[in-house]
Amino acid sequence: MAGQQLILASSSPFRRELLKRLMMPFDVVSPDIDETPRPGEQATDLVLRLSVEKAAAVAKTAAGALIIGSDQVAVHEDHKILGKPVDHADAVRQLEASSGKTITLFTGIALLNSETGAVQKDVVPYTVQFKTITDREIESYLDKEKPYGCSGSLRADGLGIALLQKFVGDDPTALIGLPLITLVSMLQNEGMPPV
Repeated sequence: MAGQQLILASSSPFRRELLKRLMMPFDVVSPDIDETPRPGEQATDLVLRLSVEKAAAVAKTAAGALIIGSDQVAVHEDHKILGKPVDHADAVRQLEASSGKTITLFTGIALLNSETGAVQKDVVPYTVQFKTITDREIESYLDKEKPYGCSGSLRADGLGIALLQKFVGDDPTALIGLPLITLVSMLQNEGMPPV
């Protein structure tokens, strides 16, 4: 319904900045959920579940709103899921493992209408090819960028771009953590097109 409050259910400054691109007024509420993967849970199932859970957690106190939930994980060629690094040593391990390899970032997105209970959800993949990176490059990058809140320790919208050699995907905003092309379609379905 046009005129509904739009809420981003996220503590991510990257998602907040991306959503500003749509030039729509929105509020931000940090959801309080357990993001631990379930045993055997695949990456696409994980990000879809967490996206919906984030939106649903905020919906409990936001009647009549459209709530955006999103989550992202990085997955190596060997299907190992990489979340956010727990510390510097973990970030080093993640980047060493990514050197010269391809990783796919899976970004889940959900738009929940707390008035009707309707939920639209999707997973948008984006693949990056790392160049072969040295220990010195890893340490320099981590020292300058401090990407500890980023899946796979990759902040591609910042200095992380220097670690990459190729991108493949339909929506470059999915790489940063909020697939705006998909979100715009969802908002249109709810009668709230940005333009």
